[in-house]
Amino acid sequence: MTTKPVIGFIGLGIMGKPMSYNLLRAGYPLVVYNRTKAKVEEMVKEGAQAAKNPKEVGEKSEVVITMLPDSPEVEEVILGEKGVLEGVERGKIVIDMSSIDPLSTRKIGEALSLKEVEMLDAPVSGGEEGAIKGELSIMVGGKKEIFDKCFPIFQVLGKTITYMGELGSGEVTKLVNQIIVALNLAALSEAFTLGAKAGLKAETMYQAIRDGMAGSKVMDMKVPRFQERDFTPGFKIDLHLKDLKNALNTALRMKVSLPFTGVVEQVMVALSGEGEGEKDHGAIIKFWEELSQVEVK
Repeated sequence: MTTKPVIGFIGLGIMGKPMSYNLLRAGYPLVVYNRTKAKVEEMVKEGAQAAKNPKEVGEKSEVVITMLPDSPEVEEVILGEKGVLEGVERGKIVIDMSSIDPLSTRKIGEALSLKEVEMLDAPVSGGEEGAIKGELSIMVGGKKEIFDKCFPIFQVLGKTITYMGELGSGEVTKLVNQIIVALNLAALSEAFTLGAKAGLKAETMYQAIRDGMAGSKVMDMKVPRFQERDFTPGFKIDLHLKDLKNALNTALRMKVSLPFTGVVEQVMVALSGEGEGEKDHGAIIKFWEELSQVEVK
């Protein structure tokens, strides 16, 4: 894209809001929609234009980006009444940066293609901090020429941008990512709970093993929060639970066994049922702490 296109952005949550800010700061004209009007008003003060519904976003934008919790929300916003599909026309592009079921991605892509509208799926990793800094990892599926056309937009939002293949490939890659993160969190929680029960401090254990094979980015990010008992959401348990459900559903369709993913999913179900779902996914450690009657700190 030689000139900056008008971008429509739908979904101004923990991730979407800072991503929108970054696009504005990079000089992209922005049209925004969110069910919570206060978030729209914040963006309007920064220079964005408000839309009254997703259809209007589609009408006023050349590229529409959605950043929403799950498949039903994305389908409703794009395919539903007064949705993006009603407003877009031939030659426009829809980029879904949500983490949803790949089957839903392909369903939406097929509907858009009937109006000769292109689609990319481009889920992200990096959490709120990565969104604020514009350093997200972005994994993209769709036509390569459309990916190339939208690459300057991705450069504003992310640090690592990888083309994965056909539509839906980005979402599958994100599911792979979320399985690895979830199992890392579970292993970290289980191991540090053992150490805490034996009387060891989290910081001492961390310093002893961080540079060995057990070290990981998950450990670097979460151990300090264990110590501070800070479970302010950067990525909520309920959202990670949603991703694991999508991974398990995808695996079921493909006849792939994910036994450990299933166990961690059930741990998150239990925590969500106890009212912990809105907390950071690092709060998964509370499951093992409760079982062992010890606190990791």
